[in-house]
Order: sequence, then C-alpha cells, then structure tokens
Amino acid sequence: QVQLVESGGGLVQAGDSLRLSCVASGRTFSSYAMGWFRQAPGKEREFVAAIRRNSDRTYYADSVKGRFTISRDNAKNTVYLQMNSLNSEDTAVYYCAADRENCIGYGCYVHANGYDHWGQGTQVIVSS
Repeated sequence: QVQLVESGGGLVQAGDSLRLSCVASGRTFSSYAMGWFRQAPGKEREFVAAIRRNSDRTYYADSVKGRFTISRDNAKNTVYLQMNSLNSEDTAVYYCAADRENCIGYGCYVHANGYDHWGQGTQVIVSS
C-alpha cells in the first residue's frame, strides 16, 4: 500500500509560480509511475502530467505544456510539479497519483481510473 501526501498549494497571483510536492510512504515508490491531476469546481478531474519510474519519459496535457514541469526524486520518495505562468484556469485541487504500470505513451497516463493510489489533494487558487 502506498500513501501519498501533497503539499505546496496556495493562493497566488496570475503569472506567479508554485511548486507542488507529493511524498509517498513505503519503499516501493520507484516502482510506480506518477501522475498529477486536477479538479476545478464543477468540473471533472483532468490529467495534468505524468512521469515514468526512472524519469525517462514525461507527459503533459496541452493546457500546461511549456508552463508545468513534472519531476521526481526516488531517493526522497517525492514527485514534484513545478507550475509557472499560472493563470486563473489553473485554479483547482491538485492530486498526485501512483500507477503500478510503467507503459510508454500518453494514453497510458491520461485516465484517472488507471491509477492505483491517490493523495488527498492540495488547493491552488490563482487570482487574476
């Protein structure tokens, strides 16, 4: 069992940056691909970014490509989401998720039901 705890959310101005962190319990973090999702009020949870076990490939939603960067430190059991040039449409609760599969391809990671473990989420609010 993997437990995930996100942190780093907050209230920022449009154009600002934030870095989210997600720390995993247990010694099996490196055996999971990791993803970030977000859910805005009244909307479905949507894919943001994903990273394979050894960071050899990363995947991004078009809406964040070029602004967000996902990374991980397996020694620290942590995955990060660096978010730059934030705008009001980025306002949401952000969740990290762990996926036992480590397949190649955007389609492997874009669906929430493909993940095995979820964190509780961290709120990001961007004021314009």
